[in-house]
Amino acid sequence: MYHPVMEHIRTGGTGAGAGPRARTDWAVEQARALGFDMAGVVAEGRSRHLDRFREWLAAGMHGTMDYLARPDAVRRRGDLDFTMPAFRSALVVAHSYAGPNPTTSPRDPARAIFARYARGRDYHHVIAEKLEELGHRLERAAGHAVRWRVYVDTGPLLERELAARAGLGWFGRNTMLIHPQRGSYFFLGVLLTDLALEPGTPFADDHCGTCRRCLDACPTGALLGHDDSGAPVMDAARCISYLTIELKGPIPVELRPAIGNRVYGCDICQEVCPWNEKFSAPATEPGYAPRADLDGAALVGLAERLLAMSGKAFLREFRESPVSRARRNGLLRNVCVALGNWGAEEALPILERASRDRSALVREHAEWALERIRTGASGES
Repeated sequence: MYHPVMEHIRTGGTGAGAGPRARTDWAVEQARALGFDMAGVVAEGRSRHLDRFREWLAAGMHGTMDYLARPDAVRRRGDLDFTMPAFRSALVVAHSYAGPNPTTSPRDPARAIFARYARGRDYHHVIAEKLEELGHRLERAAGHAVRWRVYVDTGPLLERELAARAGLGWFGRNTMLIHPQRGSYFFLGVLLTDLALEPGTPFADDHCGTCRRCLDACPTGALLGHDDSGAPVMDAARCISYLTIELKGPIPVELRPAIGNRVYGCDICQEVCPWNEKFSAPATEPGYAPRADLDGAALVGLAERLLAMSGKAFLREFRESPVSRARRNGLLRNVCVALGNWGAEEALPILERASRDRSALVREHAEWALERIRTGASGES
């Protein structure tokens, strides 16, 4: 089975290009031939944002994501040489997952909203497979032994910083990387190598201007604007994506109404962004096509389906989907919250079943939803 951080050292075949510039042009051309929308190179391994990252951690804005604060992980994020001692270049790629408008919205509270990126095949697999092929092409063309590693949101790298330094976009107020002709609906992948490549021109300009649509639209107030250095700041512990995916325990009661019917992730700060309204184009990657069972699923039907599953059955069912990260109990917890926010009496029977579920996490959120509906509290938010 492929492992996304597997290291490969192989002997290449025929040579290609006489120097870093020619190799870089060739590598970018190959990346685009594999379906990536953008590609660029970083040759300096030290992060320029590490101090701000440490401050963010110290403020506790990473919530329960303790893996981000591990000393070894922080050190590796600060310097790529600690991840690959022979590091010379990072080839950063972007892969669009933009699609048509979602089939559900807060105006249709009986249906579940899954974030756009989570409706199709897991991007980790899609991008890693393409980057591995790119690595093989690099080593075949180099004519000598090449060392490389692939990362797709799976290791201690500051991917968005690397992408900005590679010229792929700027940090928007929503903390997403935004490209002026492509918007922000794209995944990032990184191929580290000991091969010398020509670095790109960093994207230094901020094109958000005075726009604050994302800050005003965020239901939980997770977006905090800019810090003293001008960098955008997010309190991840308040972000709906964190609450519905990364958080493994109970969702704070005061934040549950703001989640609405979003059961996995959130796109609000991207949906309201003018750059996505103007330039976002549908992705061409077939793997990102939405699964029928995740695109506008009825909340009651989704809850029935999850209640009938074991944890192992859930992982089998969603093994090729990003949704597997939430696990059965986490996703069912989210669905119970969404049912409570819907507030219809039609949801009561399935919530009563969920209130007897084997998972204490599910039971607690089902009981909250039942109380919310019975007291009419859902109509107050």
